[in-house]
Amino acid sequence: MAFNIRGGAAAATASSIVSSQQTPDSVFNLAFSGLALVAVASKVLQRISDSKNADKNASEASAKPAAVKSLQLRFLSVFWLIKCADWLQGPYFYEVYKSKVFNGAPATLGMISKIFLAGFASTALFGPAVGKLADSSGRKKGTLLFCALYTLGALSTKSPLLAVLLLGRLVNGIGTSLLFSAPESWLVGEAQKTEDAGKYLGETFGLAYAGDSIVAILAGKLSGLAAAKKGPTGPFELSTVFLAAGALLTSLLWKENVASSSGSDDGDEKEESSKPTIKEAVNVVKSDSKIMLVGAVQALFEAAMYIFVLQWPPAITSVIGKAFPGADTPYGTIFTCFMTCCLLGSTAFGQLVSKMSVKAENFTAGMLSLATISMACATIATIKSTASSTLTSSPMAILGGLSAAFFLFEACVGMYFPSIGTLRSKYVPDSHRGVIMNLFGIPLNALVITVFLISEKLGVTGALGVSTGALGLATLCMMKLKGTLKNSEAQAVAA
Repeated sequence: MAFNIRGGAAAATASSIVSSQQTPDSVFNLAFSGLALVAVASKVLQRISDSKNADKNASEASAKPAAVKSLQLRFLSVFWLIKCADWLQGPYFYEVYKSKVFNGAPATLGMISKIFLAGFASTALFGPAVGKLADSSGRKKGTLLFCALYTLGALSTKSPLLAVLLLGRLVNGIGTSLLFSAPESWLVGEAQKTEDAGKYLGETFGLAYAGDSIVAILAGKLSGLAAAKKGPTGPFELSTVFLAAGALLTSLLWKENVASSSGSDDGDEKEESSKPTIKEAVNVVKSDSKIMLVGAVQALFEAAMYIFVLQWPPAITSVIGKAFPGADTPYGTIFTCFMTCCLLGSTAFGQLVSKMSVKAENFTAGMLSLATISMACATIATIKSTASSTLTSSPMAILGGLSAAFFLFEACVGMYFPSIGTLRSKYVPDSHRGVIMNLFGIPLNALVITVFLISEKLGVTGALGVSTGALGLATLCMMKLKGTLKNSEAQAVAA
């Protein structure tokens, strides 16, 4: 049902765009209105459904232990603050570096690209090491270190010196590794210590990323206000306030936890084994095909997502230029539409996996298939857009199809993050969680950097085609994981 609702929303939105003859801003405001109505309708239908099962829901609510509620509150309050800081910096990344002047000349696109790539390279190179540090020294410390590094990176944008800006991006890259591993590892580690908390991890991830979509929308608005008041560095300065608040709550609300021991129980030997190494993490991955497959899904989907992040602005700007000659692209409004789609996706996860007990593996397989189809449709739309003849498809029709495909993919992004968090909590051992999560960041960032470096040869269509291929491979990996689990269950029954 959830997939049909989302598909219907995309089709309705596409139809609205195609039939509109107004400005790009009004078109995407109309799209946002439609998506927002779908989001509200989904919530209303969910409440009606819940009310029909009031007794059951009341029983489930009363059954949730107070310790689990406390854990969710402590995690979510920190998670949303630090994610808001991250979202604040995104919309004005290009503008803040474009405003710089080096050796008397304004920053070129090539220079901005090098600064951008420095962050990805830093994440790939230092990710496993900082993951190991967080696992061995503590996930709370890792989260606090993220706040410190991101603050330094944000403040570096005020400098006119290229060396300082590059150093800031390197520091941000290390911080990104911590952002996407330390808080999640802390949550899973605490859940293992809290009675029955493991049963609620799927719900917690669903809440985290549904709230993250709302936070992203608010951050987009706040960043615009900050930029209007203080220029392109304004959003970065504002993000330091949220980082400070996140660090404060982390210090007050979180207890430290480290990776669980994976070795012997004897004295010093146990102490030594409790400190994970990168080599051990590699061996853990090699010894369990399920971890390898989950990691492959992570690397392939997120690589496709980052390629999309780099390519959607030129893709949609090109089509808008043909549909509305001379008009500006309303990036902020489009971003808001994307985040609303993410909210719809994370809501679908919460409804189907947490409340209707759909297996996370089945849900993820369906989501990946849908993501592959949506990106393939976007690729086809860009091919039609660049064709010399538009006799078969008008620019407005192409804009409608491209927008619908992008909206559908963003809904899949909203489904992805709670899905992969749930899968990692099931298959990735706590003893090496941070290291393993960052190990798979190496192929992820390598693919993104490669596509970026050859983007002029690939073009937007080629890059989106690579993204489609990565999503297709991720789907195959998920199907392989389902097959592996089915074989294991069959062997267990036979035994």
